[in-house]
Amino acid sequence: MIKLDVKDFAQRLRSMLRVDLRRMFTMPTVWIMLGVSLALPIVILAMTSFVGGTSVNPQTGAQETIETFTNVWQAIGSSGGAMSMDLTSMCNINLLYFLAAIFVCVFVGEDFRSGYVKNLFTVRSQRADYVASKTLTLFAAVAAMFALYFVGALIGGGIAGLSFDVAAVGASVGGIVACMISKIFFALVFVSIALTLAVVGKQRLWLSILGSLAGGMLLFTMIPMMTPLDSGAFNVALCVIGGTLFAVGLGAISTVILNKTDIV
Repeated sequence: MIKLDVKDFAQRLRSMLRVDLRRMFTMPTVWIMLGVSLALPIVILAMTSFVGGTSVNPQTGAQETIETFTNVWQAIGSSGGAMSMDLTSMCNINLLYFLAAIFVCVFVGEDFRSGYVKNLFTVRSQRADYVASKTLTLFAAVAAMFALYFVGALIGGGIAGLSFDVAAVGASVGGIVACMISKIFFALVFVSIALTLAVVGKQRLWLSILGSLAGGMLLFTMIPMMTPLDSGAFNVALCVIGGTLFAVGLGAISTVILNKTDIV
């Protein structure tokens, strides 16, 4: 009986995934988000290369150094897991977590606004299928956003003439690969939180976005510690396990909310 249930769930999930993927990639929003993910590091690295150096404070007359990017890998993260408040620590790939949360809220909110969810649940009663499909679909889109940011950082670093020396930032090629994998799976935490809040907010898009951004701010300081530039297998395992637990746990909560509340 269990095998039949699992097989039936897998078949329903595959069907839902096909629908969600088709709907998502026909929405202009996803292409805008992917384009922004690619362009963002190019703009950041190219623009900041013109403002680095020293300047004179007009009030005190003292010279002040303007910190800027000197290495392309600074746009991905910093080694050691330290959280600082300088330009390179704030304007890096971690900005995508907030962009991803907004995208999740917009995509799910459109389901409620358009009446798609109501029509879907009239035909299919399994709310768990909807939540699981949305989690996987949105996670795939967010993973693509991070991959495009990485490509954009390479392009932007080349335009700005930055160093590509990984040793100069206390990392290695393997560490950077592990860092990217960790960041992508840590994004699953943001996706799960935003999905739950989007289910709570339903058509009130502003509410779900506000809640997701607030939750993101609470987690933001954890990102450098969990996904440093010199990441290893431990960081990858921690983010994979943590992201999966959040997806399963908050997915169950989202399913209960859909079962217990009106779909409007």
